Amino acid sequence: MSFLTILYAFLLYLSAGVLVIGLALKIRQYAVTPAPLKIPTTPAPLTPAGAAMRVAREVVFFESLFKSNKWIWLFGALFHAALALVLLRHLRYFVEPVWGWVVLIQPFGVYAGFAMVIGLAGLWARRLLVERIRYITGISDHLMILLLLTLASSGLLMKYVARTDIVAVKAFILGLIYFDWRPLPADPVLLIHLLAVALLMAVFPFSKLLHVPGVFFSPTRNQADDAREKRHLAKWAAPLDSQRDA
Repeated sequence: MSFLTILYAFLLYLSAGVLVIGLALKIRQYAVTPAPLKIPTTPAPLTPAGAAMRVAREVVFFESLFKSNKWIWLFGALFHAALALVLLRHLRYFVEPVWGWVVLIQPFGVYAGFAMVIGLAGLWARRLLVERIRYITGISDHLMILLLLTLASSGLLMKYVARTDIVAVKAFILGLIYFDWRPLPADPVLLIHLLAVALLMAVFPFSKLLHVPGVFFSPTRNQADDAREKRHLAKWAAPLDSQRDA
């Protein structure tokens, strides 16, 4: 077994562990953080079912972004939809035999790679060209977009320029899953691609990418506008409230 194979195996195990544990701890933190005050962004639904539908529309259609800025919504929706399709396409490396529907989406997943780059380029241009966004943009924001662009562009390079042995790559990935390590091809573009994957997994629980699970816990989105029906009363105010009613 080559040193390169061992190095990348440990690197991917470590980054996957950081991703799973870090994400689980963050979700637990979100879940146990109290949100007693009603602060939904109005106009808001009046029932829990309506609030759930609002969160669903936010997750699938980016409803609030669409209402606030159409061109940013366009690039954001393009990137997220393309990323979802690319991730689904990559399932072929993790299962054997490959599921039928995964085979069917393979051509669309390739074009989604280009859409992903276009979407990221538009979002990066926003941070560079829009003054009020540039003012609040930190170095970490630029590095995150650069990392995602590296991931997408290296994947396209392997498809169209510097082709790699995808059979050997799949054997390596399945070997990691079943703890039966197989040699990793020493192709430079592939190594850059896998390094970007490992870095993305490692930084995910500590970055702004946490908006992925965070949207489900956002009180401005998941709360119903029922403050009158379910009024929050602090413990220290209960005696005063009872005296006023008396």
